[in-house]
Amino acid sequence: MEKTMTVQEAAALWQIAASQVTKYCRQNRIPGAFKRGKIWLIPESSAKPNDLRKDIPEQIIAATQAEKLLPLPIGVSSYKRAVDEYYYVDKTLMIKDILDEKPVVSLFTRPRRFGKTLNMDMLRTFFEATSEDNQKYFSSMKIWQCGEAYRKEQGRYPVIFLTFKDVKSASWQGSYIFLKDILRSEFVRHQELASSQSLSEPEFYQKIVANEAGESDYMLALSKLSQMLHEHYQVPPVIIIDEYDTPIQQGHLHGYYDEAVAFMRNLFSGGLKDNKHLQFAFLTGILRVAKESLFSGLNNLQVYSLLNDRYSSYFGFTMEEVQQLAAYYGASNKLEEIISWYDGYHFGKQDIFNPWSVLNYLHNGCEPNPFWLSTGSHDIIGEILQKADANICRQLQDLLAGNTISTLINDNVIYPYLKDNPSAIFSFLLMAGYLKAVRNTLLPLGTRIYDLAIPNKEIAIAYKQEIIDKLFPERSQSTYVELQTAFVKHDAPAVKRLLRQLLLEVVSYFDTASESFYQGLLLGLCVAMDGYIVTSNREAGEGRYDIQLEPYDKLLPGIIIELKADTKGSNDLQQLANTALEQIKQKSYKSTLEQHGIATVFAYGVAFCGKQVEVVVE
Repeated sequence: MEKTMTVQEAAALWQIAASQVTKYCRQNRIPGAFKRGKIWLIPESSAKPNDLRKDIPEQIIAATQAEKLLPLPIGVSSYKRAVDEYYYVDKTLMIKDILDEKPVVSLFTRPRRFGKTLNMDMLRTFFEATSEDNQKYFSSMKIWQCGEAYRKEQGRYPVIFLTFKDVKSASWQGSYIFLKDILRSEFVRHQELASSQSLSEPEFYQKIVANEAGESDYMLALSKLSQMLHEHYQVPPVIIIDEYDTPIQQGHLHGYYDEAVAFMRNLFSGGLKDNKHLQFAFLTGILRVAKESLFSGLNNLQVYSLLNDRYSSYFGFTMEEVQQLAAYYGASNKLEEIISWYDGYHFGKQDIFNPWSVLNYLHNGCEPNPFWLSTGSHDIIGEILQKADANICRQLQDLLAGNTISTLINDNVIYPYLKDNPSAIFSFLLMAGYLKAVRNTLLPLGTRIYDLAIPNKEIAIAYKQEIIDKLFPERSQSTYVELQTAFVKHDAPAVKRLLRQLLLEVVSYFDTASESFYQGLLLGLCVAMDGYIVTSNREAGEGRYDIQLEPYDKLLPGIIIELKADTKGSNDLQQLANTALEQIKQKSYKSTLEQHGIATVFAYGVAFCGKQVEVVVE
C-alpha cells in the first residue's frame, strides 16, 4: 500500500493553499486521492495538478464543489463502518493512553449510549491480527501521528471479543443459553485453532465447537481460549468484553442474581485473574459490580468510572467536538440550544455532551427532544422508587427544582444493595447518567461528599416522565393534573379539594409529620407543570419563598406558594393559611417575578394538618 500524505502536507510540498488542494481532491484531479472520514489522503508520489479551471465548464465546477455531507453515525457500533462511511469523532488517542499506562485489566463504566461499544470495536480493530490490513482505518487518525512506537502495535495481537448486551432473559436458563452461544461463537470465529498443532488441549476446543461442553467448561472458556490463542500465535491475546454487567442486571430484575454472579465470577476469574496468557483486557458496563460479588481476588483490575479523570474525554463528546460537529452540519447557531439540552455531564474534570442525543438532534433538523429516554429500560429505577422513603422523595423533588443535593457516593455498587438500601439510589442515578457531580468535598477520614444536580433539560424531562410519575399511584395521575390546572386558573377552592383528595390517596398519617414533607409533596406536583421553571427555598424580596413557578411565557401567571404545617393539631388552618399569605406580602416574595416582567402573579397561602388542608389566594 503506497504511503499517503494529508492535504496540509501536499499544500506545503506544492506551495499552494490547502483549500486549493482540497478542491483538486473534490474535482478528482489527483489520481489515487481518497477520503477517510473527513480527511483527504493523497498518494505521496502525486504531482501537483495543472490549473485547468478555465477549461472546465462553470456548472461542473459548481457541482464538484457542492460536497455531500457525511451521514451521522446514529446507532453505528462498527468502527470500520463509522470511519469509512460516516462522520467519525476521532477517539483514537484512547489507544495511546492505554499503551502508555499498560493497565492489565481495565473496566470503563459509563451510562448507556455514550460510545462504549464503538470504542471497544475501535480497540479490537486496532489490536487484532487479521488477514485484512486494518492499518488503513487508522492512518488518518490521531493515533497514527503519535509515532512508530504506537503504529507498530497495530494488528499485533489475537483478540477475544465478547458482547453481552443482548443477554436479556427472564430466567437463568435463558441467559445461560445466550452466554453459551456467545462464547461458542467466539471459539468458532477463531477457526484457525481447529487445525493448530500447537495446542496443549485441542479436545477442549472441539468440545466447545461441537456444543458438547457443560456449564463448568463454559466457566473456563475465557481462560482456555486465551491459552490456546497464546499457544498458537506465541503472542498473548487481548480480551474485550462489552456490557459485562447486563446478565447480572437481568439476574437482579428476574430473581436469578446469585446464579448469574456465580457463573460470571468463575468466567472472569479464569480469564482475567493472574492469567499469564493475557496481554490486555477491557470491559465496559454501566455499574461497577463490587469485587466482593464478582471480581473477588482480581487485584490487577483498574476501574475508570465517570468520577475518574483518566479516559474521561473518550466517552461522549467534548465541547470542541460538538462545536466541530455543529459547524460541519451548518448548526453553529444552535450551539446554545445543544448545550442547554444535552451538555452538563462531568466525567472526571471533563465537560461532556450526551453523544446519542447530539447526533439525533442534528439528524432531527435541530429540533430538541429527549432522545436518550427511549434507549433503555428503567425497571431498576422503578423498583428502587417503590422503596424510597419520604426523604428520598423530597431530595428527588428538590433536584427537579434546580437545586443540588449533597450525599455520599459509592461507585462500588452491587444490585441487591440498591434494593435493600434506597439511599443508594443517588449512586445509581449518577452512574446511570441521570445526575452529574457538580463538586466534591474530601472529609478528614477520606470520605468524599458529592454535590449532585440534574445535568440538562433532557434529563429534567426524564425525571418528570420516568421518576416523579412513579412516586404516585396511577390512580392519582389525573388528580394532580387537575391540581396544576387549578393553580394556574387561580381557583383556590379547587386547589383545596384536589390537595385533600391527593392526601387521602397517597399519604399515610405517619408521613405528615413536618412542613418539609408537605413542601416536598407539593414541589413534586409542581415540577411536572409544563411551561414553568420551578424553584424552591430561594431568596426573593426580604426572605426565602417556599415554591416559585416562573412561566416561560410572560403572558401566563407567575405563582408563589408559601406553606405552613400545624404539627400540634390546633386545627386553625384558616388562620395559618392567612399567615402564610401575609408572609408573601410582607417579605415581597413576588418581587423576583415582577422584575422578570411577569405581569400577573398569584400568591397562595397553604396550611396543612394531618390530611386536612386550607388554601387562601390573593
